[in-house]
Amino acid sequence: MKKRVILLSLAAMMTATFTVTSCSSDDDFGVTTAQKGALTLSFSGENISSYKTLDVELKEVNTGAIIKQTIQNKNTYTFEVPYGSYKITVNGVVISSNDEIGVGASAQTDISTLITNLEIPLILKKFHEDFVIEEVFFTGVKTADGKNYNSSRYFKLTNNTKKVLYADKLILGQSEFLTTDDKNPTPYSKNLSFAVKAVMVLPGTGTEYPVQPGDFIVIADNAINHKENTSTAYDLHNANFEFPSVNPALGQVDNPSVPNAKIIYTQMNFNMFFLHDRGFESYIIARFPAGEDENTFLTNFKYDYTYQNSAGGVTSKSAYAIPNSWIIDGVNNSISTKFVHILTSASIDGGWTSVGTIDKDPTRFGKSVRRKVTGQMDNGKNLYLDTNNSSNDFTKDSEPSLKNGIIH
Repeated sequence: MKKRVILLSLAAMMTATFTVTSCSSDDDFGVTTAQKGALTLSFSGENISSYKTLDVELKEVNTGAIIKQTIQNKNTYTFEVPYGSYKITVNGVVISSNDEIGVGASAQTDISTLITNLEIPLILKKFHEDFVIEEVFFTGVKTADGKNYNSSRYFKLTNNTKKVLYADKLILGQSEFLTTDDKNPTPYSKNLSFAVKAVMVLPGTGTEYPVQPGDFIVIADNAINHKENTSTAYDLHNANFEFPSVNPALGQVDNPSVPNAKIIYTQMNFNMFFLHDRGFESYIIARFPAGEDENTFLTNFKYDYTYQNSAGGVTSKSAYAIPNSWIIDGVNNSISTKFVHILTSASIDGGWTSVGTIDKDPTRFGKSVRRKVTGQMDNGKNLYLDTNNSSNDFTKDSEPSLKNGIIH
């Protein structure tokens, strides 16, 4: 059967969590019991003949408690859950017109009544015949004597198609928000766009940087042989592109033989694009559609929002937002003990991957997130798994593929 992918779009917001006190007898007086409610999820969509499997995960954001359930051969299920605020993730497979269709969703709902019914419509998920994010090395390394080495990070993007692709003018976007903190900004819709705090664009006029099927490009934070500085770092001197850097504190020397990407927007000083070394961010790659470029983006896609700060006041902030229709791939990153929400529409990435398990995990250095290999292309190059679900597509805590240098 053909494979297509559908997104489950969920939306439900209710009220707050509370407990009740049992007074049924003198012996029970003062004992608090968590109130529970029934949450019924109902799935529907055009031309769906059967529902093979739906893997549903509910995470209560205050306690971190997780409920998982695989639903088979039906489109409704009732959970008995304590009152609270839940993040819901759904991934699975349905059948439509003899096609096997993957499904995915992410949403938040508050349970505060005895009975809650959610009707969940199904929306087609998008794939692109374009580059995929094969690997992100964001943790960095420690030197041989245990000091931080704030360089040698990179993105690795791969042509996962059977045709020649061009890296010219590819966009890399860094999330404005964190996967470990939900500010509940207003306005906000990840199903429309991806909010960014930094945007980097590769050079080129359209056909200057061809990439053959199965081959890859590397965008390094500094394209030098880092092994000359510390034996624990990597040789990235032959990267395809490098981040520009004028921050004297980093001491980075530009490699004149490697083209610089262009930072068209950042909130950091020294025009920096700097990766979160604990991996609490999300990243996307995108392309400008016809009629758009960096100038029209900066003119037309500013994102102004407000949120309630920790002091109870309202904070106003400005960033930018990349329309989802421009995005060709994305990856969410987090850790299990801090994860709150994904930052992309599930049509782009319905899951998340990670390095480490706890905040400031000392074991995270020298590890990356890498996309899984699912087979071989006709030319012998790797074919990578792409279901728009990083929980499924990526291997956590991976050995960086460029540990021994860049070898095509």
